[in-house]
Amino acid sequence: MIERSVYLNKLIKSKENGFPKVITGIRRCGKSYLLKEIYKKYLIETGVKESNILVLELDEEENSKYRDPIYLGDFVRNFCNNKSMCYVFLDEIQKVIPIVNPVLTNGEHIKAKDTDEDVISFVDVVLGLSHKPNIDLYVTGSNSKMLSTNIITEFRDKATNISIYPLSFEEYYNYVGGSTTDAMFEYMQHGGMPLAVLKDEDDKEEYLKGLFETTYFKDILEHNKLYKSESLDELCNIISELTGSLLNSKKISDTFKSVKHEDIDKQTIDKYIEYFKDAFILREARRYDLKGREEIGALQKYYFTDTGLRNARLNFAFPDEGQMLENVVYNELIYNGYTVNVGTFETIEKNKDGKSVRKTNEVDFYATKNKKRLYIQVSKDISNEKTMNRELSPFHRLNDQIQKVVVINKPIKETFDKDGYTIIGVADFLLRYIK
Repeated sequence: MIERSVYLNKLIKSKENGFPKVITGIRRCGKSYLLKEIYKKYLIETGVKESNILVLELDEEENSKYRDPIYLGDFVRNFCNNKSMCYVFLDEIQKVIPIVNPVLTNGEHIKAKDTDEDVISFVDVVLGLSHKPNIDLYVTGSNSKMLSTNIITEFRDKATNISIYPLSFEEYYNYVGGSTTDAMFEYMQHGGMPLAVLKDEDDKEEYLKGLFETTYFKDILEHNKLYKSESLDELCNIISELTGSLLNSKKISDTFKSVKHEDIDKQTIDKYIEYFKDAFILREARRYDLKGREEIGALQKYYFTDTGLRNARLNFAFPDEGQMLENVVYNELIYNGYTVNVGTFETIEKNKDGKSVRKTNEVDFYATKNKKRLYIQVSKDISNEKTMNRELSPFHRLNDQIQKVVVINKPIKETFDKDGYTIIGVADFLLRYIK
């Protein structure tokens, strides 16, 4: 069993808190497995009777009648009636079909249209069941209707949202063991999608490439009522190639035109990027003025939730080590609870003609967690003096007490340079330093 202790602890912490637990995340990242295997095992080991645990898989044909929200609510209440605390797992909750309030249809259960107003949906069922004092409710789903990041807004402040991501490097390494160098190379190449981790190399690459075509694009098209995927597909490829670059819709539009020799307007690009973010495929790091202490500008960097998915878009052909390393570091900082921005600040310097010019400096990441603050530069190697000077240059210009860290793709432990900056190998940084 692949341990997912961070998410298990979140479930334990929210246990019996009076709110439904809504488990969201990119498809195939292990949401159902977390509930039905890991969390269920924990409940039984801590004394919960198995007869007090209801696992209802709504995508199973034998449970199809419970896709009616009223029948579903009645079934769960009957199961829990006259029992002590029951733990109810509703898997594939998006299978529940919204119906028109039967009061308006002479008691008939009629599928609701988009234009109908008095509708009973899975949201009503979840909130209704969660009000029962002996029901601790957990719901998850795995298509576009449930994956949307805005699903939690339907529950307003009446639910606990737990977002699940693919395996972190820590989770991956705890499972595979061995050399951290070998593990990091494999993780950067193929990522941490749980089913991919369990496959051999050829099978995992086909699996990851297939996820986009058969799952993610299909969901995005369905959820957003799109009819063609060509532009969506090409935009995903372009962002894959530009992972970790400062982007805005104009720059992407220009790149799209140079690659496809077609125009795509900025509004469409912004809309499509939101679709990818909404399905948890992409996350963004916005720029932060390190001296003005505020987020600034329209430029941002995009990172894939999983490096294996990013590399699948490029057919695993000559992936850029620096981009993959930066993507991994960003994901791990988020996993460990940091708020992450791209650090930027301006300085006035002399050019070769002796004139004062304004220069924009960039730090890969400005990461904060509680009182901990870090400036982080990510580089595959700094053995070259020119590379070292380039990476450290922004640190020299920042006259503050925030810890400055250079993360490199080498198997070295934490050390310091002559200026007191931390130099650390990526494995030590991820498995220990940021904890």
